[in-house]
Amino acid sequence: MFKTVLIAGVGLIGSSLARVLRREGLAGEIRGAGRSADTLRKAKELGVIDAAFDSVEAGAKDADAVFVCTPVGRIVETVGRAASVMKKGAIVSDVGSVKSTIASVETPDGVFFVPAHPVAGTEKSGPENGFAELFEGRWCILTPTEKTDKGATAVIRRVWEKAGMRVEEMSPERHDRVMALMSHLPHLIAYTIVGTAADLEEQTRNDVLKYAAGGFRDFTRIAGSDPVMWRDIFLNNTDAVLDGLQRFTEDLTVLQRAIRRKDGAALQEWFTRTRDIRRRIVEVRQDTPESEKLLLKGKK
Repeated sequence: MFKTVLIAGVGLIGSSLARVLRREGLAGEIRGAGRSADTLRKAKELGVIDAAFDSVEAGAKDADAVFVCTPVGRIVETVGRAASVMKKGAIVSDVGSVKSTIASVETPDGVFFVPAHPVAGTEKSGPENGFAELFEGRWCILTPTEKTDKGATAVIRRVWEKAGMRVEEMSPERHDRVMALMSHLPHLIAYTIVGTAADLEEQTRNDVLKYAAGGFRDFTRIAGSDPVMWRDIFLNNTDAVLDGLQRFTEDLTVLQRAIRRKDGAALQEWFTRTRDIRRRIVEVRQDTPESEKLLLKGKK
């Protein structure tokens, strides 16, 4: 599909995408660019990339496609730097989980930008934790605007389909509202709960950590995600996250009142309704034994 591809940011997502490109024979040469020389060296040693560049411009100059896999806060700048040197007909895309601040980036005539978000990941980071199966059975959301080239969009769709993803299109604004509730708010809550435990008096905190199980253990897994990535997400999806947080706070107040009043019927009704949502997630195969096996494989 491409003679040369540049992956800007060879962390978990970037290195996993590079492995897909290699596995599917989609690129003749896979390049990497990034700020960390150690990360680039590691990616090359692992065979994830064929060549490393310390600047996006150098790696993108004659590339057929550039995939920007940096933290959200650097995507707009990186897309602009790459597009400024790319040849006509080349495509640049991203993997950011916030789209409203990214989707309308302007590129030179003949260089096509396709905003995308593969909804996949683990709490791990770095090229050593990437694996091609990361994307299988998951959703990739494309958020093209009226200016986005349809041919280029079809190419990027094909890449993510080759990765095993189901691909849909939606507006950037709708994407950000959905992600705020589905992903961003749960991470914010996880960071908060783990932080609350850290602020407990020492003996209680030690007991919480010693006997960590079930829900709290899951929260610590989520809270183990890349701090820089999540800092940028919250700074770039502010309105949608604050709206979701307000709704959550209102619902939490309802549950708080039910607990105080010992209203068992209200609590049971709430928990039954939310359990049904969990069952629907399993039914649509967004949490299955197969996906858990792939996740464990990626951690090895």
